Amino acid sequence: MASMLDTDLLQTFVAIADSGGFTRAAGVVHRSQSAVSMQMKKLEESIGHPLFEKIGRGVQLTRNGETLLTYARRILKLHEEAVVTLRQPDMVGSVRIGIPDDYVAAFLPGILTAFANAFPMVEVEVICEPSESLLESTGKGEVDLAIVTELPGNEKGQVLRREATVWATSKSHFAQEIDPLPLVLFQQGCIFRSWALKALTEINKPHRVAYSSPSITGIEAIVGAGLGVTVLVRSILSEGMLELTPREGFPELPDSVITLIRGSSSASPVIACLSDFIVAHFKQPQTRTL
Repeated sequence: MASMLDTDLLQTFVAIADSGGFTRAAGVVHRSQSAVSMQMKKLEESIGHPLFEKIGRGVQLTRNGETLLTYARRILKLHEEAVVTLRQPDMVGSVRIGIPDDYVAAFLPGILTAFANAFPMVEVEVICEPSESLLESTGKGEVDLAIVTELPGNEKGQVLRREATVWATSKSHFAQEIDPLPLVLFQQGCIFRSWALKALTEINKPHRVAYSSPSITGIEAIVGAGLGVTVLVRSILSEGMLELTPREGFPELPDSVITLIRGSSSASPVIACLSDFIVAHFKQPQTRTL
């Protein structure tokens, strides 16, 4: 009898291919590096061929690995579609999801497109507020689900992803050299605003809040005009932004932990399904070349 392909092993295999190696993939699939290595050994034994070969300190796919990657993507996609199709396809209702403005463009389109394809009759209300406000709203039952930023080691929700928090300014201007440093930050209640002000105060770097905005579009426009320095997670920096590091005199910031918070009244099937879609979206590896 032919060997069966375990979807859990295939998911880790795809994570390695997309993230660029075993170490980064371990973070994506929330396993230790040794567990990832054991999974790939098991998969190679099941296939009967090596899937990776060492290149310097890294690895690359073998020809058999490249062939399996194509099939693995198709298998995982079909698996997801089957689960969705068989799971209350005619479901109706509504759900309220909260998310900080700077995460909307980066995360919501993929989540909501997949969810709408599966459950077209469900109404989704999107509420854009800072993380601290959303934590309060979910506690009061005013929001069903919230994607928020929390401090590492102090997470109240389910961890979706860990992100580097960085200083950024315009590539075409020199706002980072102005004294006192002009800051372009989200409004009160944004965790990034608190981190930025605390970090600069601790190193006695003169600074002032020059601009505040509740919108990532406003932040990007102001920074792009060369009017100040902002703080964002690295993955959402726009093409025209320059990351500032300790080499330029900017202190390191805490990593951001993106979590999913479930409200006090989040037991309905509609809310549970959107929650599953959110978790599945964040499990997908961020694309990198191997």
